Amino acid sequence: MKAIVCGAGIAGLSAAHRLHHHGWQVVVVDSAPGPREQGYMIDFFGPGFQALGAMGLLPRLREAASPVDEFRYIDSRGRTTVGLHYDRFTQALDGEIVSIMRPALERMLRETLPGAVELRYGTTIEGIGDETVDLSDGTVAAADLVVGADGIHSAVRSLVFGPGRDDVRPLGMHTGAYVFRDAEMYQEVRRQFVLTESLNRQMGFYGVGDDQVAVFAVHRTPDLDLPADPREVLRHEYAGLGRLADRALAHCPPPGEIYYDLVAQIDTPRWHSGRVVLVGDAAHAVSLVAGQGASLGVAGAYVLAERLHRAGTVADGLADYERLWRPMAGGVQANARDRAADWFVPATTAKLLLRRWGFRAMRLPGLDKILVGPLFPKEHRTVADLVA
Repeated sequence: MKAIVCGAGIAGLSAAHRLHHHGWQVVVVDSAPGPREQGYMIDFFGPGFQALGAMGLLPRLREAASPVDEFRYIDSRGRTTVGLHYDRFTQALDGEIVSIMRPALERMLRETLPGAVELRYGTTIEGIGDETVDLSDGTVAAADLVVGADGIHSAVRSLVFGPGRDDVRPLGMHTGAYVFRDAEMYQEVRRQFVLTESLNRQMGFYGVGDDQVAVFAVHRTPDLDLPADPREVLRHEYAGLGRLADRALAHCPPPGEIYYDLVAQIDTPRWHSGRVVLVGDAAHAVSLVAGQGASLGVAGAYVLAERLHRAGTVADGLADYERLWRPMAGGVQANARDRAADWFVPATTAKLLLRRWGFRAMRLPGLDKILVGPLFPKEHRTVADLVA
């Protein structure tokens, strides 16, 4: 059986790993000329953590992770308004969480990809026939399965379900991320999550080694169009958030080195048609504020491969995958819309203070496991349940 995976990101590489494990011949294509280095620090936990454990990749995941000792918010004068030892989160999740740069997670998956899996950059899917796929390099590839893992702006989704559909649900925010080298600032934020405590916008800083500082930014805006020059927008929107923010903005790189996008979810009526299926953000982007996009990308790809392996036909396997996985992803999306956005980027002083008091309450014995729930929700069903 032959599979074409479109997208060499976290979900696509996870799908390639597991499909190959079950005997598929896999080709992965990606429109980018090479691996993407832009991205931000994430907390990786939940179903994706379980899936990587089942795949035997937890040791490699922990090696690639960045150590974090403290989580703190600062005001515009640089004063810490609330701080927590990061082991509060680790203990509340029974150790099943790591902090890792998205590009580092992608690199780990790519470096552990079996040699038999073919990886082609600078190539994407141009057309999907009954038994073949037309690729942008002029070749035609046989495919029993086509996996669209090409992100929120999925070309595969447009090819299969039609362009211009109202699948993208903006959440009224934009986000940006970049990395720069500054030895002094690195020492100030190393082994920490340092976040600005501010209304309608937020910057975060992390020391990621080799004197490098990773920055992520998110701000509320009704604009649905992406700017031609994200650097100009970042410098305008985040000015005045304090010394660390100003220093980070002074290091803002050229637009080609900045990750910038809408904060949005994908809500499409179907994830599969014929032998084509969507995974990860292409199917169910949950958004930055949900904090589980990478985890769901890994786990969804794992569930897809396992259901295909257990099913009698590709059609049955795809139907099982969507039936089992859609409620999981939908629940995370709903939580992000209903609660996480206001917690992540408060729009009022009252909500900002409520968040501050919530973090302070986590210092009290017994409350950490209760209050960590809204930040790191745990599903009642595990990945093992879904593939049994």
